[in-house]
Amino acid sequence: MTVRVRLAPSPTGTLHLGTARTALFNWLFAKKEGGTFLLRIEDTDTERSKEEYIKNIYDGLKWLGINWDEHPIIQSERVNEHKKIIKTLIEKGFAYRCYVSESELDEMRETQKRNGLAPKYDNRHRNLTPEEESEFINAGREPVIRFKISDQELISWNDLIRGQMTWSGKDLGGDMVIARRAPANSIGDPLYNLVVVADDSVMKISHVIRGEDHLANTAKQILLYKALDLKVPVFAHTPLILNSEGKKLSKRDGVTSISEFKKMGYTSEAMANYMTLLGWSVPEGINERFKISEISEIFSFKKVNKSSAKFDWDKLNWLNSQVIHEMSDETILENLDPLFKENGWSLPSKEWGIHLVHLIGPSMIVINDGVEQAKPFFEEPELNNDGKYQLEINESKEILKFILEKLENLDAALFSKEEALDLINQAITNCQVKKGLVMKSIRAALFGTLSGPDLIQSWILLSRFCKDRPRISRFI
Repeated sequence: MTVRVRLAPSPTGTLHLGTARTALFNWLFAKKEGGTFLLRIEDTDTERSKEEYIKNIYDGLKWLGINWDEHPIIQSERVNEHKKIIKTLIEKGFAYRCYVSESELDEMRETQKRNGLAPKYDNRHRNLTPEEESEFINAGREPVIRFKISDQELISWNDLIRGQMTWSGKDLGGDMVIARRAPANSIGDPLYNLVVVADDSVMKISHVIRGEDHLANTAKQILLYKALDLKVPVFAHTPLILNSEGKKLSKRDGVTSISEFKKMGYTSEAMANYMTLLGWSVPEGINERFKISEISEIFSFKKVNKSSAKFDWDKLNWLNSQVIHEMSDETILENLDPLFKENGWSLPSKEWGIHLVHLIGPSMIVINDGVEQAKPFFEEPELNNDGKYQLEINESKEILKFILEKLENLDAALFSKEEALDLINQAITNCQVKKGLVMKSIRAALFGTLSGPDLIQSWILLSRFCKDRPRISRFI
């Protein structure tokens, strides 16, 4: 079988983590099988679909390293084809016009609820006589179009992840609406289950890989495939992604879109790596830290879990930190420099920037951490409580005054580690204090706090940026 898979996002919002994970599983499977990965934009919700969301989807997939093999299909361009298929279903007796009003549907559901029954359309207009239909038309009613689903029908398929699946027609909510309301002599806007079947068929999709929340849709779509005498694809339903409370991940959890993760400073490599692990178990002997191009060679649905995957920030952060720590200083600086410029910061030189990144890189978890950690090198920091307490010690001012006097005789541009250590030793001897007091006093003056990266290397960078002496002089 020639493998052809697809991602079919709706451009009513930004690229969601769950949608991106679905894209990744489709892409990995296609690469493993030497198949084709396709993209279809399901934009038939004209009120909510926006071009900016289509661009966001394209950009997000490309950022993750997921490229499609053929030009994307735009679903709205195929509406006329969808309507022809609906007309065929009506002519063959598989579908019909239903004139039940919204108020009648509400009343029906309320009655079912009072009787402890699940809400379900009771198929009351399935067998209208021509006279009854004329009466509804003359009354000005606009029908939806429904596809007939027999309560006695059993729908089965062999799911690549969940094994043998069987649904009963009586559990699918009654005859299915496949087109919205429209005048009786026309066909309204085609709806999801119908257009998905039509488009997957014309795209020759061999495998439909999507979330488990589509299980009921799959049962309905198989009925449509059979009614239209189309080949039924192979299905695979991936586990949902849950939040820390075990609920489906949603916008209420904060960050859910790929563009937001990117903006927070997560790398594309770590995101793709982590999303693969959301529901897929790494084979024995394979490290959890990998590139998706490598894992595509061994990807298999046999290792995709049936149970839902819980989102783990700690795991994502660890993976992202590993990616950053494997980057060269030059690459980290390339990522940070645009962020520095957004803050109005200019590097005195590329070499200086490389030294800065080498200093702060080991403690970075996300790229944006570098902005916060670099801030004291560009802007004069405020005094924290520990820094303020340190500089209130009498000996601290004496130490700083001594060091500032000695700095006047040194070239800031050539200030070295040896000179810094020599100054510290001179201060210890001259001021008759311990080394710890000297180091803390210098750090507090330079950074406003007693914590931070290596003091000597930081001091050298500040000196070469001509920022150490003004900071020390503030406290004398």
